[in-house]
Amino acid sequence: MGLMTFLRNKAGIIIVAVIGIALVAFLLGEVFRSGAPLWASRQNEVGRIDGEPISYAEFNGQVEMATNNMRQQMGGQLNPQMASYAVEQAWQQNLQRVLYNQEIERVGLNVGKNELNDMVSGKNPDPMIVQNFANPQTGELDRAQLTQFLANVSNEPANSALSDQWGNFLLMLKENRLIQKYNGLVQNCLYVTSLEAGEDYSQRNKIANFSYVLLDYASIPDKDIKLSDGDFKEYFNEHKKAFYNNSELRSFDFVVLNAAPTAQDTAATLEIVTKLGEELAQSTNDSLFASSNSQTKYPFNYIKKGTLNPALDSLVFSAPKGTIVGPVYSNGLYEVAKVVDVRNSPDSVTARHILLNAAAEGGTDKAKAKADSIANLVRGGANFAALAVEFSTDGSKNNGGELGTFPRGRMVPEFENAVFDAKPGDVLVVTSQFGVHVIKVDAQSGMSKVVKAAIVDKAVQSSKATTDAAYKKASNFFGSISSKTFGEEAKKNGLEVLHATNISPMQAYIPGLESSPRELIRWAYKADKGDLSDKIYELDNQYVVAILTDIKPKGQLTWQQVRNEIQPDVLKFVKAKQLKQKAEDALKGSQNINQVAQKLKSDAVPVNNIVMANPVIPGLAQENAVVGTVFGLQPKKLSKAVEGNQGVYVVELTSFENPAAPGNLDRQKAQAAQGLAQRASNLVFRALMEKTEIEDNRVKFY
Repeated sequence: MGLMTFLRNKAGIIIVAVIGIALVAFLLGEVFRSGAPLWASRQNEVGRIDGEPISYAEFNGQVEMATNNMRQQMGGQLNPQMASYAVEQAWQQNLQRVLYNQEIERVGLNVGKNELNDMVSGKNPDPMIVQNFANPQTGELDRAQLTQFLANVSNEPANSALSDQWGNFLLMLKENRLIQKYNGLVQNCLYVTSLEAGEDYSQRNKIANFSYVLLDYASIPDKDIKLSDGDFKEYFNEHKKAFYNNSELRSFDFVVLNAAPTAQDTAATLEIVTKLGEELAQSTNDSLFASSNSQTKYPFNYIKKGTLNPALDSLVFSAPKGTIVGPVYSNGLYEVAKVVDVRNSPDSVTARHILLNAAAEGGTDKAKAKADSIANLVRGGANFAALAVEFSTDGSKNNGGELGTFPRGRMVPEFENAVFDAKPGDVLVVTSQFGVHVIKVDAQSGMSKVVKAAIVDKAVQSSKATTDAAYKKASNFFGSISSKTFGEEAKKNGLEVLHATNISPMQAYIPGLESSPRELIRWAYKADKGDLSDKIYELDNQYVVAILTDIKPKGQLTWQQVRNEIQPDVLKFVKAKQLKQKAEDALKGSQNINQVAQKLKSDAVPVNNIVMANPVIPGLAQENAVVGTVFGLQPKKLSKAVEGNQGVYVVELTSFENPAAPGNLDRQKAQAAQGLAQRASNLVFRALMEKTEIEDNRVKFY
């Protein structure tokens, strides 16, 4: 009986214990079977949106696609800020896809096969198609290039890299179109009433004239205010919603050991460029010499005045042919140039062309022979537009080959040199990287001096001795500090402690640092409060040592967590209470603004022509609460004390000037509706984000 009683009394505890042991055994079994615990599967996730995992491999592919698109548009390497933008762009695409999916499915939206085909190759293709298959000369869609690409994709195996990339691109097109449709539905549900349109018109056109008395916050010295915990709590409770973090924020202090070029480094670079200038003077192949020895790789082409850095530009355009000019210093570079040629040239050219694809014609020689035949037909009076439609592979064929009027710098060098050296009416055959062109020069306008110059430049860079000295100083500092002595040691070494406050996980810039701080921020999001940086971080010509000072979690913050940053606002808040009491005392028994001003030993300042839509008091600040109060008053009536940005106000309305009735209220309704529609998509997206659980772990990878 004793055993049965014991089992009955302890059965719940025994069951819980057995289940607990079983769970532990299961997890340990997973560890031994797979070499990692279950939770390790999330280590390769960039984040989760509404429970849907975003894998690093998938996300990084999207980042690379965005990066490649930017690189094509920018024509080369991307700076760290643009690379960060590519990561943000990929994240926003995933947010939009997941957040909108449920809504799109709920209302039954879809993109059919015919619609998708029309988005790719129809009369009005999607802007993303135009962007990726544009002719670099005209910026218009190159349909020949698009057709060739689609043919190549159709010949690829279904699981090839090209097929996968194209499939992902089409999926992106489809998702974007679905979002456009959904936002269109939302916008079509919006309506502006006649009353709303009239109120909007009134806010933009109704004029208020008033006078005010201002008790400036600066009239109370900061030293006279003793802030208590109660002041902080009261201010915080009144503004609590402003202190909700959508993501975790981290703060750290840091010192910078500068390894910027010294005067000796600058002199050494000047010596190198001076010697290169002497060698350039003797060169027999100026373009090859400049290309081999220059950092910037300027195109060897005719340029117009104002193209180069001002100091070099002035010298180049005042020197005769064959002259070496420079070295000159500008934007961290020393430059030297050889003036190869000087001439007068048209400012712009109007031309049309027919482009032949050399590969499709069986090689460049055959393409040139065919181009010569077409050129002879044009010279003989044949219709150029008809020939363009028949033979050209460029998108301009649909417009008779017209390229319009363009200045220097718009076309590739071979094309540009030919048309600017020709005469109006000339028909030319020119080979470029895009194929073989038959060009008709229709007109030239303007005439100004142009110069062809071979330019060599070198950036002034820190020498090894300079960087070694800075790194040694950084190492000595790094080795001497602890979490308790960071500031003390910095002061002892003559180093300024800088503050990076409330840094978000994907922030791309920190004041005081010259280059992208991504690696430093990744450390900050792995560290605990009080931790020193795990190493000396090298950012271009800067060595950085840091200490993590604060962690603000995602969600609602407490007043203690924001105490330091809200202190100036709390100070103003306490001053406002004192000044409001002073103003309310002055209002007692006062019949007009002048009497209030007299009691406060101040002046009543008149203000005219203020509208609600632009609540700025001339000479002071934007004062929404004050101007809003004015528009709620009756003429010759005094307001209560109003807390503003500059101080505490008492206002008296002089008069309103009502606008004439709108001539066309329908137009006013349309304008208001358009503004509402433009805001709608952002408001919808924000609303969807607020009700969705979002876990953002990008800082672990980027």
